[in-house]
Amino acid sequence: MIGRLSGRIDYIGAEYVLLDVKGVGYIVHMSERGLASLPGTGQHVSLFTELLVREDLLQLFGFTTMIEKEWHRLLVSVQGIGAKASMAILGTLGPDGVSRAIALGDWNAVKKAPGVGPKIAQRVVNELKDKAPAIMSMHPGAMPAADAPEETEVIEAHGSAEAMTTIVAPHTSGNAQAEAMSALQNLGYGPADAAAAVAEAQGEGPDADTPDLIRLALRKLAPKK
Repeated sequence: MIGRLSGRIDYIGAEYVLLDVKGVGYIVHMSERGLASLPGTGQHVSLFTELLVREDLLQLFGFTTMIEKEWHRLLVSVQGIGAKASMAILGTLGPDGVSRAIALGDWNAVKKAPGVGPKIAQRVVNELKDKAPAIMSMHPGAMPAADAPEETEVIEAHGSAEAMTTIVAPHTSGNAQAEAMSALQNLGYGPADAAAAVAEAQGEGPDADTPDLIRLALRKLAPKK
């Protein structure tokens, strides 16, 4: 199984990238969003990959993060969703958008992907909703800058009606979703409730860092008066 490829971009097509890995050219199919995020021809890139094996076909699919790859593996496990439909969903929503849509049960968002009808979209949400918290808790596959300073901010938040809990959250925007999920679960919220709150909070503040995302999510989880 080929799980990752690193090499030079020789060509970027409409649905794939040709990657030169030590003199061997690999055709790696990617979502539209994934292709748009690649550097230019001649540049070096590393991609997580999934190999599709059939009697008459071998196809490599590439992903810029492990989260995107895991969503692809889950999406194609749903009856009626093949690799092409998975790429369409990821290309339309992106991995974060898929997380939000499924955590919130928003099958209308999934339906926006080309070739995905309402029945299939509802099936995707219904079958994968319980899987969303685990994927949303994953940290992105990209490694942090070696010399990036770690800043933290202390947030005080009501973990329950009886007690005040202190959360220390690192300022790592790429990990904001995972850090927020972890913080909420440490406060005692269930994975599904935490995932839905974080997904809704990200919809309101897509560029929110970890502390802001936690604050927004806690507001969603606060008892309605």
